[in-house]
Amino acid sequence: MLVKEKNDQYFVEKIAKDIDFIIKHTQGMTKEALEINEVLIDSILFRFIQISESMKRLSDDFRIRHAEISWVSVIGLRNKIVHDYGDIRLDVIYQTIQMDLPKLKEVFHF
Repeated sequence: MLVKEKNDQYFVEKIAKDIDFIIKHTQGMTKEALEINEVLIDSILFRFIQISESMKRLSDDFRIRHAEISWVSVIGLRNKIVHDYGDIRLDVIYQTIQMDLPKLKEVFHF
């Protein structure tokens, strides 16, 4: 079995896959529709955690080349989800999906 090297390209591909999943499963969805879909919410929150974990493993060089990303905010979202799970504001998650993920998608789909 061939083990894939865990370099920037590996993590970029993982991030792109997670971003695509969230966008695909929320496209055209209202905030109200998202709020009542507990399984999708859990899945999205898990994907945000995965995105953050992968982003933390990107090289300093990659981060410098992509200074347009608010690295602290992405990692902060992960910490909020993990440590304050019962107190997640779904309006913030919904806004992040609508406003921030399309911008991240541009960076991670090259």
